[in-house]
Amino acid sequence: MEPPPDIFDAQALDLEFWLKPRTLEVVRPASNEKAKLLYWKDGEVIDSAYQELCHLLRDVNGKKTAPIDPKLLETLWGTQAFVARYGIEQPLEILSGYRTAESNSRLREAGVPAARQSLHISGRAADIRVANLNAEVLGSLVRSFKQGGVGFYYRSGPRGGWIHADTGLQRVWKG
Repeated sequence: MEPPPDIFDAQALDLEFWLKPRTLEVVRPASNEKAKLLYWKDGEVIDSAYQELCHLLRDVNGKKTAPIDPKLLETLWGTQAFVARYGIEQPLEILSGYRTAESNSRLREAGVPAARQSLHISGRAADIRVANLNAEVLGSLVRSFKQGGVGFYYRSGPRGGWIHADTGLQRVWKG
């Protein structure tokens, strides 16, 4: 089923949307962690919240934390804030954030789609999901921000697929 056209069009956002304080609510199923953090206000990143977000987006398997690209956080926040305008107020599920090169290699060896030069390795990508939101709609919204790559990973089952969002070159793929 195709999503309704233009239901989520980030280009139609007013400037005020991008000037308001930014709170990101995330859940990390792999570590069972949850947080709701005000990380940006009055044009500045709040360092303590940024550090906590970097920890939440860490490599859970490799147990290492790295700096996360603030532009990625903007995409994640924009996604969550935009869908909230339509009554979808769910935490953003972070399935994968930063990955060590070793963790990335292990995923590839296990048959999981992971690029050799993945932007996860440099803290510039996240695999995300929003409960009760169709992956096609979520990916189309992320794509409308025009901030980087968007991968659509469809899976059947109650949890469904996920969307890869990164701050690299603008491109789209299905995996």
